[in-house]
Amino acid sequence: MTLNYGLFLNTLIDFSILAFAVFLLVKGINRLRRKQVAAPPAPPAPTPQEKLLAEIRDLLKARA
Repeated sequence: MTLNYGLFLNTLIDFSILAFAVFLLVKGINRLRRKQVAAPPAPPAPTPQEKLLAEIRDLLKARA
């Protein structure tokens, strides 16, 4: 019976390299996905003057 420790170490190193590469790939994909998901900020609330003008506009529409 022989102990193939060289083969085991080679397999262990190959697995570590592959696992690190997959980790970096998933990390990069998540970073890109996070940038796409970020929603644009909501528009600012209308000022009191804009609210008043909107009310006047609505009253004029209702009158016509």
